[in-house]
Amino acid sequence: MRTRSLAAAAAALGVTATLALATPAVAAEQAAGSNCWGVVSAQAARSDGGLGAHSSSFDEPRLGIGNVARLFGVDGPGGLGSLLATLDGNDATHC
Repeated sequence: MRTRSLAAAAAALGVTATLALATPAVAAEQAAGSNCWGVVSAQAARSDGGLGAHSSSFDEPRLGIGNVARLFGVDGPGGLGSLLATLDGNDATHC
């Protein structure tokens, strides 16, 4: 139902390109558990206007999402996404 409302609003505004990008994100928000990293990242990108640089863009090595999850004692990237959503102070992020 939520997707239908989004589609109707986008069609009324004539922004089909936005609809094509937004519809998968809406579906992703309904996922649970292991996909929380993707869900929370998408929510943060939409609400904040983007994300930081990818770890590969730095000269020095980075831990990586899986290693950071282990550092915090959570279950993989999904657990890290869920944890960060509770800590980031952004009401738009949750999983």
